[in-house]
Amino acid sequence: MKLRNVVFIIALIIIADQFLKIWIKTSYPTGHVANVIGSKFQLYFVENSGMAWGWKFGDQVGKIVLTLFRLAAVIFGTWYLGRIVRHNYHKGFIFCAALIYAGALGNLIDSMFYGMFFDKGMHYDAAIKDFIGYNGIAAFSFNGYSSFLHGSVVDMLYFPIVRSNFPHWLPLVGGKEFEFFSPIFNVADASISTGVITLLLFQKRFFKRYHNTPVHSTVETSSVVSDKVQVS
Repeated sequence: MKLRNVVFIIALIIIADQFLKIWIKTSYPTGHVANVIGSKFQLYFVENSGMAWGWKFGDQVGKIVLTLFRLAAVIFGTWYLGRIVRHNYHKGFIFCAALIYAGALGNLIDSMFYGMFFDKGMHYDAAIKDFIGYNGIAAFSFNGYSSFLHGSVVDMLYFPIVRSNFPHWLPLVGGKEFEFFSPIFNVADASISTGVITLLLFQKRFFKRYHNTPVHSTVETSSVVSDKVQVS
């Protein structure tokens, strides 16, 4: 796979991810936005301060650590993608690596810059030692809701495919509400997950070694070789 194709894939994912994030953040307050396919696929706008799929990673210090980790991963990923393209790795492996890289970069953009360029967003409140949400619709502003590295990640894709209750006879969770699939995520999260899952499923094919090295035979002869004798 050529480098320009890798760049195109990454750019396409980043554009789609950021377009959807900016559109929903500047058009709707947090909460339910719309049903796309009945109640099974919804746009539900939330922000999170932590990892992919809405998972959290500690307090404000954890937020900075996570953002710096993402930055380091993107820097390493830039070098690694260039390396595997130059060495002609399997196209499927390069494609998966590009998906993971694009997803990490998409969420890194939120974490690094959204706090600086939007007037509203989930932010850390030192008084309660926790992250708090906001009311209303956010807008672009140079008076941001936070600072560099402190932006929150925008999520909006919600697939509550099954909603039911656990059987009452189950210990601990009996009778409690059950939902599949409950995480709310974004295009970047989906890109990372698709890349990782595909890599795990097809790793044997991606890393298969082909031994096509030509074998050269050695012919022994007792003839004297000189510029007067030609060996054919």
